[in-house]
This record gives sequence, C-alpha cells and structure tokens, in this order.
Amino acid sequence: MADLKDFAEQLVNLTVKEVNELADILKEEYGIEPAAAAVAVAGGGAAAGGGEAAEEKSEFDVILKAAGGSKLAVVKLVKELTGLGLKEAKEIVDSAPKAVKEGVSKDEAEGIKSSLEEAGAEVELK
Repeated sequence: MADLKDFAEQLVNLTVKEVNELADILKEEYGIEPAAAAVAVAGGGAAAGGGEAAEEKSEFDVILKAAGGSKLAVVKLVKELTGLGLKEAKEIVDSAPKAVKEGVSKDEAEGIKSSLEEAGAEVELK
C-alpha cells in the first residue's frame, strides 16, 4: 500500500514534459492510449467528488500574458509545449497576451502554467 502511495505521489509531481514522455512510452511500448486513461481517471474523480465536479469548468485556456525577463527560455518552452516550430512559438511570445493552449484539462493547464512561470513568464488560466 505504501508503494502505491509513493507511486501516486511521483505521478502527481511530474512536470508537463515528463507527463508527455510517459504518455509516449505508454502508447509506443504498451499500446495504451493515455487519453483513454485520463478520461477513466477523470470520470472516477467526478463520481467520487459528487455534484461539485459536474459543475466545475472542465476546459481551460492557458494565456501567456508576458514573457518576462527570460524570453528565450519561454519561447523554447512554448515550442516544446505546443509542438510548433521556433518561428511560430516566438510569434506567440511576441504577441502576448496570447493563448498558448486552448481547451485543455485543469491539470494540464496548471502544469503548463507552472512550467511557464518557472521559465519566468506571466501566465493566467481562463
């Protein structure tokens, strides 16, 4: 039981990049589609949470308000998070405030927000 709690703790503390790598490993090596697993987990959480979870906003937009002092690091991170090319990522950062990701889950949005903030960006969720 303690091992499962440790494992759950490790999962909760993964960065966005690590989650993406884990998703790739699950898909390529084990044939597991992470989106299906995420829906199952989210569905289980909603059932356990009662009526509150049903009323909560389920999709969020991650808005880059300002690049901050470390613009190059933010551009690289936007490129990595969105899968865009360097030029497109730079255009997003240069045209802030601008949506980096739209219609993502709360957990993913918060992970992206924290990653961008660690890189020095000013971010908000809508």
